[in-house]
Amino acid sequence: MKNDIILVGVGGQGILTIATIIGDAAAAAGLYLKQAEVHGMSQRGGDVQSNLRLSTEPIYSDLIRRGEADMIISMEPMEALRYIDYLNCNGQIITSSTPFKNIPNYPNEETLMQELKSLPHVTAQPIEEMAKEGNFAKSANILLLGMAAKHLKVLSADQLRQSILRLFASKGQAVVDANLQAFELGIKVAE
Repeated sequence: MKNDIILVGVGGQGILTIATIIGDAAAAAGLYLKQAEVHGMSQRGGDVQSNLRLSTEPIYSDLIRRGEADMIISMEPMEALRYIDYLNCNGQIITSSTPFKNIPNYPNEETLMQELKSLPHVTAQPIEEMAKEGNFAKSANILLLGMAAKHLKVLSADQLRQSILRLFASKGQAVVDANLQAFELGIKVAE
């Protein structure tokens, strides 16, 4: 069993934190793991992308071929569409529905959302707004991870929770609690 995941967003949105949590959970579960990251001007709002491959069998390449990704997890809707060619025919798109307009020629928001909604397996939510309402604004990325949890074939939600506990423990209980609340809300809205 395997999961090939493309994680995308804009610098500073927490995509690499999601990759770290999934990677930690996979390592703790004894899975094979390969990861490749691209940080394009990430500190200035540029594209951030990670290929994350998890499997119960050995993996020989860290890159996902076009048409083979099982899931795109995206903090930004335009970035999700940028990588659509990598998704397999049954693949899932889990994305924020809120654009991060960091370029002058950003596409029309309504057109962008229509294009996303025309695809067969898309879950799009205003995660930033939901995180603010839940009083864990800095954990919108973890809310997105919660939304994706049910689509991860090789990891359970509990394995991801344990990883969140391990990775945020040094930041204090309040940070751990905020991230767990965000994760649980993500699971709930994806049901």
